[in-house]
Amino acid sequence: MTSNGVPDRLGVGIGWRAEIDLSVERLPGVEFVEVVAENVNPAWIPQSLRVLRDRGLPVVPHGVGLGIGGADRPEPSRLAHLRACAEALGSPLVSEHLAFVRAGGMEAGHLLPIPRTRDALAVVVENVKVAQAELPVPLALENVAALFGWPDDDLTEGEFLRELVEQTGVKLLIDVANLYTNQVNLGLDAVAALDALPLEEVAYVHVAGGHGHAGVWHDTHTAAPPEEVLGLLTGLCRRAQPPGVLLEWDDDYPSDAVLARELGRIRTAIADA
Repeated sequence: MTSNGVPDRLGVGIGWRAEIDLSVERLPGVEFVEVVAENVNPAWIPQSLRVLRDRGLPVVPHGVGLGIGGADRPEPSRLAHLRACAEALGSPLVSEHLAFVRAGGMEAGHLLPIPRTRDALAVVVENVKVAQAELPVPLALENVAALFGWPDDDLTEGEFLRELVEQTGVKLLIDVANLYTNQVNLGLDAVAALDALPLEEVAYVHVAGGHGHAGVWHDTHTAAPPEEVLGLLTGLCRRAQPPGVLLEWDDDYPSDAVLARELGRIRTAIADA
């Protein structure tokens, strides 16, 4: 563990999903898993997650509904759920998205990018501090994939995240597939983003695949990561040594052999650094 309680090594992992629970148990070399927190009942942990936990694999709850980038303070009930998940799973940290998902009582149904303005930064800083005070373990925030950008941004994503880290001590979950998505869809240079990000504060990294259509990249998590995404992973690992790298696959699940192959590609991309 590092001085702030975050593991200094998680290894190579995969997102646990109920549809591939036995596959995850069987896959060789899996060192940690991540589970969508909203899909977990802390009072009844699925047997497969209990098996993995009892093997000593770290299990990280990954939230999608907190909306920490919104104008409202995080809902106490959602924070209580994240806390209960972390406690029931013996988790070393909790992760969420730097996004807003609701406003005015309406749910967006999507992880929306936040304006990178000074005003928005001040709101997010306070929201992060509220969440940190309620969680029993460190919090890591993930950069999101976007289909649009706000016209009045004052800061780049790297500048925004660096200032957020400096003001709160929050850790980062860097999704290199999301960096690639934003490069294709918004013209944001992914390599330049790596150079600007405070990579020394990374808790772990996400890798995923998607599909291109009509010049737009859709971050679907339903395909093998393209070489461009693995190249970004190698580039990140040349700049810093992330404690962990995790493969996300959320639908159209392939065979165990394909999942094992993709984990092998991730290990090769790390080794290439």
